[in-house]
Amino acid sequence: MALASRPAGRPGTPVVVCVRTVAPGLAGVAVAVVIALGVHALVESVPPLVVAVGMGAVVANTVGVPLVMRPGVRLAAKRLLRVGVVFLGFQLSLGQLSALGAPGLAVVAMTVAATFFGTRWAGRRLGLTNSMSLLIATGFSICGASAIAAVEGIAGADEEEVAFAVSLVTLCGSLAIVVLPFVGPRLGLHGTAYGNWVGASVHDIGQVVAAATPQGTAAVQTAVIVKLTRVVLLAPLVAGLSLAERSRSAGARLDGARLDGAPPAVRRRPAPVPLFVVGFLAAIVVRTAGVLPSAALDVMKGIQTVLLAAALFGLGCGVHIARLRRVGGRPLLLGMISWVLVAGVALAGTHLLPS
Repeated sequence: MALASRPAGRPGTPVVVCVRTVAPGLAGVAVAVVIALGVHALVESVPPLVVAVGMGAVVANTVGVPLVMRPGVRLAAKRLLRVGVVFLGFQLSLGQLSALGAPGLAVVAMTVAATFFGTRWAGRRLGLTNSMSLLIATGFSICGASAIAAVEGIAGADEEEVAFAVSLVTLCGSLAIVVLPFVGPRLGLHGTAYGNWVGASVHDIGQVVAAATPQGTAAVQTAVIVKLTRVVLLAPLVAGLSLAERSRSAGARLDGARLDGAPPAVRRRPAPVPLFVVGFLAAIVVRTAGVLPSAALDVMKGIQTVLLAAALFGLGCGVHIARLRRVGGRPLLLGMISWVLVAGVALAGTHLLPS
């Protein structure tokens, strides 16, 4: 049995990936997922996705990923993450958006926009590559690793940049579990107001729940709704970036043809809306229609967790500390700036909401 795919650098040239080639790596990924879920079962406050990416980084920087396992690990990091994003849509419904009301939706949109464009501006000022600043901006403004995976192809980022961006949002999201419950009450945030702040500023859903739990059930419920509303904005953001990249690529080809008189190089342009984003939106529609029973939705959530844990383990395996040292401290600084920005804008928006 074989899976057909195309290498990014040579469009139109098919390559056959044999299942036997990816099986060893996928088996290793499966073991890592079981361990991550086991750790989460023992320590509920530790999200399995955080454990998975951490294990991948440990493996990469100690024993290393064996050559025979690398195709399967790469498949998990790229393909399974996108499928996981589709399943994430089954957690969302249009009713959740209406529950926030116009002011709440405005705060979410303001936080996402200010964080995304502010981080992009800061990335240019710091002299980072366009791909690195785009990954960090998307990850911090929307939903962490899932958002980074969604724009990876559009950004043209390499595996190390993706792994570094995932590591940054994981680090800051984990710090938020400790920092926000301490800082929130001192800023006058309690109950649903605190939940609004957490949901608008923390990345992973597990980290959102962990950070909101000290303030009680009302804070957790509000935080989850706000967080999932941010996830909905992933679709228009990816679609907009994809259209912008198509326009930029077309312009670059025309400019090249004018300069040297040669026909423009053939290059596969990104789709206007990536297929997995269409699947994500379709999943939201299905959830909103109410055709799936709660038991099925629980199964979907479990599948999503497994897929994202597998993918994040694969991404973690791309984190090589020795190589990241060569990147320097500027991406780390940008991550810290973006974290402060998302928390600050979300805080200001929360105070503007009617109590």
